[in-house]
Amino acid sequence: MSKKKQNNYIVKRYIIFLIGLFVNSLGVALITKANLGTSPISSIPYVLSLNYPFTLGNFTIFFSILLIVLQLILLGKNFKVEHLLQIPVSLIFGYFIDACMILLGFVNPHSYPVKVIDLLIGCLILGVGVYMEVLADVVMLPGESFVRAVVFRWKTEFGITKICFDVSMAVIAAVLSFVLAGRLDGVREGTVVAALLVGFIARTIGRYLSFMPEKLFGVVNETEEASDAVDNEAVTTGQFCIAIGRQYGSGGRDLGAKLAEKLNCDFYDKEIIQLAAGSTGYTPEYISKREENMTNSFLYDLVHEMYAYSDEYEPPKDKIFEAEAEVIRSAAKKGNCVIVGRCADAILKDDPDCIGIFLSAPLKTRIQTVMKRDGLDEKAAKRRIEQTDRRRADNYRYYTRRIWGMSGNYQMCIDTSLGEDYVINTVLDLVKNVNRHVSESRAE
Repeated sequence: MSKKKQNNYIVKRYIIFLIGLFVNSLGVALITKANLGTSPISSIPYVLSLNYPFTLGNFTIFFSILLIVLQLILLGKNFKVEHLLQIPVSLIFGYFIDACMILLGFVNPHSYPVKVIDLLIGCLILGVGVYMEVLADVVMLPGESFVRAVVFRWKTEFGITKICFDVSMAVIAAVLSFVLAGRLDGVREGTVVAALLVGFIARTIGRYLSFMPEKLFGVVNETEEASDAVDNEAVTTGQFCIAIGRQYGSGGRDLGAKLAEKLNCDFYDKEIIQLAAGSTGYTPEYISKREENMTNSFLYDLVHEMYAYSDEYEPPKDKIFEAEAEVIRSAAKKGNCVIVGRCADAILKDDPDCIGIFLSAPLKTRIQTVMKRDGLDEKAAKRRIEQTDRRRADNYRYYTRRIWGMSGNYQMCIDTSLGEDYVINTVLDLVKNVNRHVSESRAE
């Protein structure tokens, strides 16, 4: 990258950060104006501003400087010079908040429904602001940076630490309110709502606008670079990769293993767990319990919303998915192979040599298979099938934004109850036809 392009790249990031900082301030101001409490990080400054002759913005600056000093104490020699950028950012943020409080001076809701509407709009705006700050990736606000310092110092989980930090801020603000005013003021139901919604909104926006970094900065993330490398390698070698999606009890693993044996190629199923364990630091047992297992995508984002405040840390399940995706890309790049599950068909969707197959079977057939294989009665087998399929479908939809088992996502969908030999021979014919088609396309 040339020096001029690099400078433009940096300037663009700081512009987006400053805009995000203003949007963030606007959200804080509107939430505060709703008079149902304020966001957890602003609760202490807000309570102090209600009892002393300084503005919310002034106390935000004072509190931010305190958090920076605490970071210095926690990090010691690991406190870097660039962390001092938080000081001017804190000053700007504080003045932005006061400016927005003046700008929204006309907002003075009296009825509870209007207060709730103002609160929700404020949460939405604040969520957008948080997303923009993380997207810019130049400076963290002191609150999030303090959490990062705690995580670094005591090796805690970022999400849990952020929750504890927010709860602590709200509790301290409530205690201050009683001490200074003799009543609870400044911490109300709006504080809880903001704590639950803002990170969730920011994380949801980040998922649906995952293309924005490349769009704005011309930056291709490591995942996409790896994908491109796979595609280029595939074009020159003419290899194939069979990615198998399967309903629970349809025999996907056994059929995949026999296909690999027939084709004399590598087979990946549980092996992916072992390889991902090496790169994540998680145990194979830990990964096995969490991969391809999404109970509810909405609740998942809600529970893990705190990770929206940092692009450095991610939920364990996201980390597992990315590690397994990297294993899948590496396997496809290395040579001919059969891969079972793990959204492999979607991960390799741009690889012309990837053949996506979905294996299904009638529910009655699958129940008999699971009863025999797992030693369950009919009711328990049916319940396990329905639960596993639902979780696989939710997991697939969450990470790929495609519908699990939808025929348009695969080169072939086949009913395994038609017989093992039939399925294997049909897939072998498909592989030959796809290889011939790809070869002819490259020759043109």
